[in-house]
Amino acid sequence: QVQLVESGGGLVQAGGSLRLSCAASASMFSIPVMGWYRQAPGKQRELVAAMTSGGSKNYADSVKGRFTISRDNAKRTVYLQMNSLKPEDTAVYYCAAGSTIRRITDYALRDFGSWGQGTQVTVSS
Repeated sequence: QVQLVESGGGLVQAGGSLRLSCAASASMFSIPVMGWYRQAPGKQRELVAAMTSGGSKNYADSVKGRFTISRDNAKRTVYLQMNSLKPEDTAVYYCAAGSTIRRITDYALRDFGSWGQGTQVTVSS
Protein backbone atom coordinates (compact mmCIF):
# COMPACT_ATOMS: atom_id res chain seq x y z
CA GLN A 1 0.00 0.00 0.00
CA VAL A 2 0.96 3.57 -0.61
CA GLN A 3 1.63 5.71 2.46
CA LEU A 4 -0.10 9.09 2.32
CA VAL A 5 0.45 12.09 4.57
CA GLU A 6 -1.85 15.12 4.38
CA SER A 7 -1.16 18.64 5.56
CA GLY A 8 -2.57 22.12 5.17
CA GLY A 9 -5.87 22.02 7.00
CA GLY A 10 -6.96 24.67 9.46
CA LEU A 11 -9.50 27.31 10.37
CA VAL A 12 -10.51 29.90 7.79
CA GLN A 13 -13.31 32.41 7.38
CA ALA A 14 -15.97 31.98 4.74
CA GLY A 15 -14.70 33.20 1.40
CA GLY A 16 -11.13 32.34 2.26
CA SER A 17 -8.74 29.82 0.77
CA LEU A 18 -6.69 26.83 1.86
CA ARG A 19 -4.38 24.45 0.07
CA LEU A 20 -4.16 20.84 1.16
CA SER A 21 -1.14 18.71 0.32
CA CYS A 22 -0.78 14.95 0.20
CA ALA A 23 2.68 13.40 0.04
CA ALA A 24 2.83 9.87 -1.33
CA SER A 25 5.45 7.20 -0.70
CA ALA A 26 5.34 5.99 -4.30
CA SER A 27 5.76 7.54 -7.70
CA MET A 28 2.62 9.22 -9.01
CA PHE A 29 3.06 7.35 -12.29
CA SER A 30 2.51 4.05 -10.46
CA ILE A 31 -0.79 5.19 -8.91
CA PRO A 32 -3.72 5.11 -11.37
CA VAL A 33 -5.88 7.51 -9.37
CA MET A 34 -5.51 9.96 -6.49
CA GLY A 35 -8.45 11.53 -4.76
CA TRP A 36 -9.61 13.83 -2.01
CA TYR A 37 -12.56 12.81 0.11
CA ARG A 38 -14.20 14.57 3.00
CA GLN A 39 -16.38 13.55 5.89
CA ALA A 40 -18.44 15.88 8.03
CA PRO A 41 -19.84 14.80 11.41
CA GLY A 42 -22.82 12.51 10.98
CA LYS A 43 -22.37 12.30 7.22
CA GLN A 44 -20.93 9.77 4.82
CA ARG A 45 -17.51 10.18 3.32
CA GLU A 46 -17.87 11.85 -0.06
CA LEU A 47 -15.62 12.37 -3.05
CA VAL A 48 -14.41 15.92 -3.47
CA ALA A 49 -12.01 15.56 -6.37
CA ALA A 50 -10.06 12.87 -8.19
CA MET A 51 -7.25 12.83 -10.70
CA THR A 52 -5.84 9.99 -12.78
CA SER A 53 -2.19 9.47 -13.61
CA GLY A 54 -3.12 10.51 -17.14
CA GLY A 55 -4.35 13.88 -15.92
CA SER A 56 -8.13 13.43 -16.08
CA LYS A 57 -10.01 15.19 -13.28
CA ASN A 58 -13.41 14.93 -11.68
CA TYR A 59 -15.06 17.12 -9.06
CA ALA A 60 -18.12 16.95 -6.87
CA ASP A 61 -20.78 19.36 -8.11
CA SER A 62 -20.65 21.22 -4.80
CA VAL A 63 -17.00 22.24 -5.33
CA LYS A 64 -16.81 22.77 -9.09
CA GLY A 65 -15.36 26.15 -9.92
CA ARG A 66 -13.99 26.58 -6.38
CA PHE A 67 -11.62 23.65 -5.82
CA THR A 68 -8.74 22.47 -8.00
CA ILE A 69 -6.85 19.19 -7.77
CA SER A 70 -3.32 19.08 -9.10
CA ARG A 71 -0.10 17.18 -8.62
CA ASP A 72 3.64 17.57 -8.66
CA ASN A 73 5.13 14.30 -9.87
CA ALA A 74 8.66 15.23 -8.85
CA LYS A 75 7.53 15.87 -5.28
CA ARG A 76 5.11 12.90 -5.24
CA THR A 77 2.50 15.28 -3.97
CA VAL A 78 -1.15 15.93 -4.78
CA TYR A 79 -2.77 19.23 -3.91
CA LEU A 80 -6.27 20.47 -3.35
CA GLN A 81 -6.60 24.21 -3.76
CA MET A 82 -9.80 25.36 -2.10
CA ASN A 83 -11.11 28.85 -2.82
CA SER A 84 -14.30 30.66 -1.86
CA LEU A 85 -14.73 28.34 1.07
CA LYS A 86 -18.14 27.95 2.66
CA PRO A 87 -19.16 26.76 6.12
CA GLU A 88 -20.59 23.62 4.51
CA ASP A 89 -17.06 22.72 3.37
CA THR A 90 -16.18 22.04 7.00
CA ALA A 91 -15.06 18.42 7.32
CA VAL A 92 -12.10 16.13 7.76
CA TYR A 93 -10.40 15.85 4.39
CA TYR A 94 -8.70 12.61 3.40
CA CYS A 95 -6.24 11.90 0.64
CA ALA A 96 -6.67 8.53 -1.06
CA ALA A 97 -4.92 6.43 -3.67
CA GLY A 98 -6.39 3.73 -5.87
CA SER A 99 -4.95 1.02 -8.09
CA THR A 100 -8.01 0.38 -10.25
CA ILE A 101 -8.17 1.81 -13.75
CA ARG A 102 -11.56 3.28 -14.68
CA ARG A 103 -13.04 6.30 -16.35
CA ILE A 104 -12.51 9.22 -14.04
CA THR A 105 -16.23 9.64 -13.46
CA ASP A 106 -16.68 5.97 -12.50
CA TYR A 107 -14.45 5.91 -9.43
CA ALA A 108 -16.13 5.12 -6.12
CA LEU A 109 -15.03 4.82 -2.51
CA ARG A 110 -14.32 1.09 -2.95
CA ASP A 111 -11.65 1.85 -5.56
CA PHE A 112 -9.39 3.66 -3.09
CA GLY A 113 -7.31 1.30 -0.97
CA SER A 114 -4.80 3.65 0.64
CA TRP A 115 -5.79 6.53 2.89
CA GLY A 116 -4.12 9.32 4.76
CA GLN A 117 -4.84 10.19 8.36
CA GLY A 118 -7.08 13.12 7.48
CA THR A 119 -6.78 16.84 8.07
CA GLN A 120 -9.47 19.07 9.59
CA VAL A 121 -10.82 21.99 7.60
CA THR A 122 -13.11 24.36 9.46
CA VAL A 123 -14.80 27.28 7.74
CA SER A 124 -16.38 29.86 10.00
CA SER A 125 -19.31 32.03 8.91
